[in-house]
Amino acid sequence: MAPLSFSGKCPRTCSCDLKKLTVACIGKNLTQVPPTIDEITVKLDLRKNNLQEVPKGSFHHTPYLTHLNLQGSNIRSVREGAFRGLGRLVYLNLAHNNIDVLYQESFDGLSSLKQLLIDHNRVEEIQPGAFTQMGSLNLLSLTHNRLVYVPNMAFQGLLNIQWLKLSHNSLNNLATEAFASLFTLTRLSLDHNELQFFPTQTMTRLVEVTRLDMSYNPMIYLGEETVSLPKLTHLYLDHMSLQDLSDTALAHTPLLTHLDLSHNQLRSLDPISGPKELSLLNLTGNPTYCNCHLRPLRVWAQAGQMRLLGVCAGPPHLSDEPLGAVEPADLRCRPREGLTKEELEEDAEEVGAVLLEPPPRPKKNVNCPENCDCEPGAQHATCENRGHTKVPQGFAKNTSLLDLRGNHFHNIPSNSFRGVAGVVSLHMDQCRIREIEAGAFRGMKSLLYLYLSENDLTSLELDTFTGAPQITYLHLDGNRLTQFPSVATLAPMPSLLELHLEGNAISKLEPANMLSSVKLLRALFLTNNTIHSVAAKALNPAPHLETLHLEGNRLTEVPSKGFGNVPLLQELHLSGNPIRWVGPKAFMPIAQSLKHLYLEGTGLAKMSKDSLAGLGSGLLTLSLGGNQLEGLPNLISLTGLQAVNLTDNPLLCDCDLLPLRKWMDNVSHEVSAICGHPAELQGQSVKDVPVFQTCPGDEPRPSKPPMKAKGAGKAPKNIKPKPSRLEGGKPKPSKAKPKAVDSPKPSVRPKAAKKNKKTKVTQ
Repeated sequence: MAPLSFSGKCPRTCSCDLKKLTVACIGKNLTQVPPTIDEITVKLDLRKNNLQEVPKGSFHHTPYLTHLNLQGSNIRSVREGAFRGLGRLVYLNLAHNNIDVLYQESFDGLSSLKQLLIDHNRVEEIQPGAFTQMGSLNLLSLTHNRLVYVPNMAFQGLLNIQWLKLSHNSLNNLATEAFASLFTLTRLSLDHNELQFFPTQTMTRLVEVTRLDMSYNPMIYLGEETVSLPKLTHLYLDHMSLQDLSDTALAHTPLLTHLDLSHNQLRSLDPISGPKELSLLNLTGNPTYCNCHLRPLRVWAQAGQMRLLGVCAGPPHLSDEPLGAVEPADLRCRPREGLTKEELEEDAEEVGAVLLEPPPRPKKNVNCPENCDCEPGAQHATCENRGHTKVPQGFAKNTSLLDLRGNHFHNIPSNSFRGVAGVVSLHMDQCRIREIEAGAFRGMKSLLYLYLSENDLTSLELDTFTGAPQITYLHLDGNRLTQFPSVATLAPMPSLLELHLEGNAISKLEPANMLSSVKLLRALFLTNNTIHSVAAKALNPAPHLETLHLEGNRLTEVPSKGFGNVPLLQELHLSGNPIRWVGPKAFMPIAQSLKHLYLEGTGLAKMSKDSLAGLGSGLLTLSLGGNQLEGLPNLISLTGLQAVNLTDNPLLCDCDLLPLRKWMDNVSHEVSAICGHPAELQGQSVKDVPVFQTCPGDEPRPSKPPMKAKGAGKAPKNIKPKPSRLEGGKPKPSKAKPKAVDSPKPSVRPKAAKKNKKTKVTQ
């Protein structure tokens, strides 16, 4: 076989090096990846463009890439499967973009990737499974983002990771299993965050870490046996607010050689037990007072030939003297007996009016209800699966994550969460809750994440959520709700971004303007309800709604009238509804914003020739697999399509299908379209059959009129979907079903050991 080489193709706006197999399209204001990049390209540089989004299959035409640079290209999201096919890629740079969510399977297919840079973005959520396909990754850099919380198993799949960089975020919480399975990690950077306590339990999972940087976090105290890292050699705790450090804080770091405590508030320090070979202790920038209380440390450092950096802050005769040069005999405390009043005052003034004794250590908050476990340092409390019938009381005031899953509450009375105003994430899944009284969450002023999934709720009172105005992510999936929450019920949550109502018994969406009180809502999940009708302008106004999931319901038509003012809707999921017919201008109200349309497994038999009117280059995904389509409307205007699914449709391969055949010739990506009729062509690819060569001119002519459905332009009657594709109004896998891909959900549940439930659609 001849060796691969450049074909000579080079996109007009790019520069290509045929010898090095590189293509550079830097600062060209590109809105999509050029489809004409040569297949054999090894290095692709797309810096400083305007890509906005990296959709599924963006690089399927360049499978030999090893280096890809997308830095500074105004990318807001990376969708599932965006990099599928790049099995040779070793370096990916996504720095200086606007990415806010790392979706499940966003990096699927990058099995050889060694370095992934996502610095200087807006990442605030990592979905479970985001990195499961990246077993070769050595370096993951997420610096300068907006992470506040790292959930359990966030980095699952990183089997060979060596350095994880989370610097310059806003982290104040790490789930206990946040770093679980990172068995090869040797270096972790958590500097420049907002951690107030050392996350001891989280860190014990990191058995191979040798370097840990925790500098620039507002910690004031390290208690007994705080750090337990058996292979740690370098620990950076500089530029914090440390006032005291227990002599046994590092008892389980026997290999520690370098300890940086510079620029803290340490006036004195005892010899540190645990490290056997500590060679450098940096106390530069601390108000270290060189008196008798420092003598044991100086003797210990001298005996171990340790470099002790820093200078004395007092008394006056030793001020600015290097700590390593002061002799232990010079470190004395003046005897207080016999001193005059003036001398005592002078002595107190020298020590800062305090400090012949180190400051008292902050007391640990040990408030914890019976039959619960609390981690004051991590600000977590859990009473999961403990058989509680009432919400426990008495949690520490600084608790930020409260896990009450798997109990038997049945009823949640008013004011059930007194004294925990700082809780950010509350988990009450699978608690058999039947009723929530008005004001149950009153006083929870910091609550962002509320999980009420898989309970027995049939309705919600008007004031259910009153008193928790910051709720941003609300999960009510898997209950028995029969109605969509009323405008008044949602009104106390003006910050709501994401509402989950999957798997309930909601039968219709009404009235008009039902989302008027949650105008910031970005994503609405209504999968697997029993919805059969959508009121006119039900989704009006929804000025920020981007994602709408309506799969697995009982809609018989596209809910066109339900769309009012929804100017930003990008994803519409209608798969698994018994929609047999799509009429003219069905998507016109959302045509300007729609990017991804899913209509799989609906039994769809016919589409009006104008059904896709208004949709143009903005539509990136069109998924029509598993239906009964014999023909399609003309797709010529859909010039931006990057993912098309036409599998499992009995297409009629005659001249009526000529526009589709010609369109397939003009797109760079693979489109799977198989003939179902006539019998002699069944099973053959539309692209391969010769029948279209005999069609005259550019206009198709009817070749088999008897096979055409009567009344073109009208909805066909009594046409049933394939049994393998539709059962009970929900999609059912068939033997020919292509690979399933998770639909994107724009938030991460900061939740421990919770199975991630996601609706899957065939792409």
